[in-house]
Amino acid sequence: MPFLLGSCGAYFNQPLGNQEARISEYTNQTKKLLDLPAPAKRIEVGVYNFKDQTGQYKNIENGSTFSTAVTQGATTILIKALEDSKWFVPIERENLQNLLNERNIIRTTRDEYRANPNDPPQKLNPLLFAGMLLEGGVISYDSNILSGGAGARYFGVGASTQYRQDRITVYLRAVSTSTGAVIKTVNVSKTILSQAVDVGIFRYVNFQRLLEVETGYTKNEPTQMAVQEAIEKAVEVLIYEGIKDGIWSTNEGEEKDKELVEQYLLEKELEESTTLYERKYLKHDYRHTANVNFGLALVDGDYNTGYYDFKAGLGYKYRILPALSLGADLQIFKLNSTAETNHWWISESLNLEYNILPHDKLSPFLYAGPGVLLFADDSPSLYLQRWDAFFNLKFGAGVEYAVSDRVSFVLNGEWNATFNDKIDNLPQGRRDDYYYTFGLGLNYHFGSKKTKLKTNQ
Repeated sequence: MPFLLGSCGAYFNQPLGNQEARISEYTNQTKKLLDLPAPAKRIEVGVYNFKDQTGQYKNIENGSTFSTAVTQGATTILIKALEDSKWFVPIERENLQNLLNERNIIRTTRDEYRANPNDPPQKLNPLLFAGMLLEGGVISYDSNILSGGAGARYFGVGASTQYRQDRITVYLRAVSTSTGAVIKTVNVSKTILSQAVDVGIFRYVNFQRLLEVETGYTKNEPTQMAVQEAIEKAVEVLIYEGIKDGIWSTNEGEEKDKELVEQYLLEKELEESTTLYERKYLKHDYRHTANVNFGLALVDGDYNTGYYDFKAGLGYKYRILPALSLGADLQIFKLNSTAETNHWWISESLNLEYNILPHDKLSPFLYAGPGVLLFADDSPSLYLQRWDAFFNLKFGAGVEYAVSDRVSFVLNGEWNATFNDKIDNLPQGRRDDYYYTFGLGLNYHFGSKKTKLKTNQ
């Protein structure tokens, strides 16, 4: 819902007339470049050709097009980013031949129109040479890496929304002109979002009177701005990498350099723990997990009545694989069929658990396993005695939300088959009794990490 409401700004800002030319917009990354601290010394760099290496053409609904999907002016964008950073002095190299031709024209004109032919010719200022070359380009443009939508229509009234994400990737490398060695290589990716919203009404409001209303909008993130932001981010990362490796520094000294490097390493760690679709990646290296949970239990027996009652439990599991765990749990709960039939039970079970998204903060999981169900109530009962034991088999599902590497919350529900008709203290009919439990719990992960175990083997 916030996604849709935030996007509705395009609908309320529809262009109704011609717009005048304006200075191009800053991206968020442009502001970061402008805010960088000044360098100890600016570096002369040459950019010969920073181009689109994808060769990809625009996607259209029907037919074909020779328009490229990525701007062919990436070199100009890179030079502008280098200027904005104030760390580099870009030297004209893309159209070097034009520059040399113009210098030859100046020499020839000055030589021909000297006031005194015996005077020595006036020399031009020497050209700057680059201590470093910047190479690379836009190496990838992936369409429809993520797409989807939602819609509903009832009685002639409906609405729908669609979205699509594309992705570009930029590589930038610094090369020493004195040795030809590659000093540093960085890469940056940027997603491009497109979205559409449609609302329509189609219904008869009276006999032979049809009302039809349609409205909507489409919003596409400009590809040029996405390329610009990716290139600007690559320049920023290149500066941070150079500071980290001691290639260059700020004019504020070592303390400022250390502060920038720490900020960059923190950002880099966060990016490395984020998967393709912007989900945080969790290593889950801890092999042991302890669990405590509280919730409700509900019997499904021969009585028409059935009430939720208290449940508490403890559990432990051992992680065999990131997605697969073997565990055991102990639960104590009441099964309440009627006001008179309200007894305490204890269950012990072994479980095999499969975590569907083991490296995500929010992950669903499934589990199942056999166990023993014990009647733990000494109150009078017609068919049950204290510590009567029954075999049971459970099937459960839930979601786990990680708040840190060691701590996570768990919400789960399970169905338990008892293969017995005495659980509700009324053996009647052909169907066995079942019960359900629902719980909210806390997981604590501990123990040796897999990485440490591998190094010790």
